[in-house]
Amino acid sequence: MAKEKTLFVCSECGGTSPKWLGKCPSCGAWNTLIEQVAGGSGPANNRFGTQYAALAGVSELATLSEIEATDVARTPTGLDELDRVLGGGIVSGGVTLIGGDPGIGKSTLLLQAVDALQRAGQNALYVTGEESGAQVALRSRRLGLDHSQVQVLAEIQLEKIIATLDATRPAIAVIDSIQTVYSDQLTSAPGSVAQVRECAAHLTRFAKTSGTAVVLVGHVTKEGALAGPRVLEHMVDTVLYFEGDTHSSFRLVRAIKNRFGAVNEIGVFAMTERGLKGVANPSAIFLSQHAEPVPGSVVLVTLEGTRPMLVEIQALVDNGGPSPRRLSVGLDRDRLAMLLAVLHRHAGVACMDQDVFVNAVGGVRISEPAADLAVMLAITSSLRGKPLPRGFIAFGEVGLAGEVRPAPRGQERLREAAKLGFSVAVVPKANAPRKGTKEIEGLTIHAVERIEEAMDVVRRLD
Repeated sequence: MAKEKTLFVCSECGGTSPKWLGKCPSCGAWNTLIEQVAGGSGPANNRFGTQYAALAGVSELATLSEIEATDVARTPTGLDELDRVLGGGIVSGGVTLIGGDPGIGKSTLLLQAVDALQRAGQNALYVTGEESGAQVALRSRRLGLDHSQVQVLAEIQLEKIIATLDATRPAIAVIDSIQTVYSDQLTSAPGSVAQVRECAAHLTRFAKTSGTAVVLVGHVTKEGALAGPRVLEHMVDTVLYFEGDTHSSFRLVRAIKNRFGAVNEIGVFAMTERGLKGVANPSAIFLSQHAEPVPGSVVLVTLEGTRPMLVEIQALVDNGGPSPRRLSVGLDRDRLAMLLAVLHRHAGVACMDQDVFVNAVGGVRISEPAADLAVMLAITSSLRGKPLPRGFIAFGEVGLAGEVRPAPRGQERLREAAKLGFSVAVVPKANAPRKGTKEIEGLTIHAVERIEEAMDVVRRLD
């Protein structure tokens, strides 16, 4: 295949240059030239509709009412927690991007998944660009995947990869990783913005036309974001992030984008000698086992996607110096400062001269505002030096006016807490069971509308 010429196009003004320059010769902007294949059918080359029609013809149109809408067929991967994050399984022709820190377990998880699919009768292909076939086989032996029939291709040239995919037509193909793949049509090095974008575009186009489900493994930056252009996340159907501390045995797979399922869904795994195993009851990970209730500890019922989970919030309030510290792990630090101000203004609890430390146990990150009430109760408990009663849970958003606002899907949170043996709950009034509805057995619910009411309830429970 003849190698096509490339040119560099300015992302600011659209000007072109035959070679890369630090400064655009047309508009003078710096570092805006991006490599592209010349001679394509893009807007820069075909500026009139008649030229487009002459090249590609006119497509037929259809109204929404004429299009038959059917449910997307899913194939389970054999890993329940991964299926939960994907929305039930892999989708034919779907493109999934999974990113995570080096050594977190991305390759291990995908190798287990494709092996389970292969054993279920789905043809699977594992394309490795970072390791040799022998290294992948060695990992397979360590994971106990004896006599695995997964096909392995050690290749980084895009044209050869797509030719192999077109010849074999697997049900699922894993590209590990997209940053190592390069195309001969571009002169830039593998991992560059142009190479990553062009290779991902070709693989996505192949997936849509062939029906092969493609999984792309992506590197992450120091900030934890996927390396390469952000457009990569827009090109794919599903974006998963692999989270967790390498010093801990637990891993979280979180869906950031999913065209076929719920976003912010998580799957919880435990790293063992035989690979990653799904955790059926993830709440047990995020709850510390105290022999007796301790000050500064409150259990929060948070919501991750469609799954209610119990997480222990711990607070430590101690005498500070001239500049008291406010530090939070797993929670928004700016929101902590706001909650301390609300606590002082509306509940009369002053922490101005105190160091305040807040931690979400287990390394989980909580972004929803429903954690406000639990954080404030934990801070108050630590400041007073009095523990909350055993079996106590709380959730609810707190506004600047001191009001306690409802959290979404409150009844599911309460049922999850009751199922795990919790007996006392302080929740927003709008989340409490209404009159005439069935009460949650074994759970005493204290409904509050303001933060002052919540503090009074806690004092009565002492």
